[in-house]
Amino acid sequence: MTARIIDGKALSATIKAEVAKRVEQLKEAGTTPGLAVVLVGEDAASQVYVRNKIAACEKAGLHSRNIHLAIDAPEEQLLDVVRDLNRDDTIHGILVQLPLPAHMNAARVIETISAQKDVDGFHVSNAGRLMTGRPLFRPCTPYGIMKMLESEKVVLRGAEAVIVGASNIVGKPMALLLLAAGATITLCNTKTRDLAAQTRRADVLVVATGKPGMITGDMIKPGAVIIDVGINRRADGKLTGDVDFESASQVASAITPVPGGVGPMTIAMLLVNTVEAAERNAATLV
Repeated sequence: MTARIIDGKALSATIKAEVAKRVEQLKEAGTTPGLAVVLVGEDAASQVYVRNKIAACEKAGLHSRNIHLAIDAPEEQLLDVVRDLNRDDTIHGILVQLPLPAHMNAARVIETISAQKDVDGFHVSNAGRLMTGRPLFRPCTPYGIMKMLESEKVVLRGAEAVIVGASNIVGKPMALLLLAAGATITLCNTKTRDLAAQTRRADVLVVATGKPGMITGDMIKPGAVIIDVGINRRADGKLTGDVDFESASQVASAITPVPGGVGPMTIAMLLVNTVEAAERNAATLV
């Protein structure tokens, strides 16, 4: 078996085109959706992510604002920036790029973002809404993965879904979204005993650990759908995922590549969340 490739780049282009149409409709009604991205420090990977997000906004017709603070900026300065953005009617989405420097409390910063502008979906209010089945914003990476599974017509009701990685950003919200879709969920972490025994049960396997190549073909159920969230840079400079693509693609029925899989979808869903925020705000003004 050779797995078919789930092309996140192509799907994200389709979603971005739909976003651009919604942006035009909002503009005709007098609202330009706005996203503010705040970066602290000079982390090279974060700078790339921010540039990609800003470029995607501009291409789709959104208003974007890039705010860059020095790595030694005090936490209170960042909180003041967030508070100002909360009050800014031209900004509908606020994203503080993670990770933050060690002297800043990421949880405190996220809690300062207005839940109505928290387009990352990380605010405790939005996490709670997701848990109770009434999401305001779905975190962008899990949201994008659900769109990929939908595009592949993967039947989730009754399926065994295994997630490797239990972060607040990917693993936990991914579990909630798959559960809401009717899947039976196993959420693995660093303390999981006999990880391979768990992953071999999966009809859908989502891997988000930051450990390159940790899932190999012999850990995969024949015919499974594999979603590789990992983005790791090898010694030769090339990007690779958390799944060993060569061996996994000989066992799985479908698999996301790295790059070109989940990454583009994360940015696409950030635009979707921002437009949804602008649409909700416009509706309150009518």
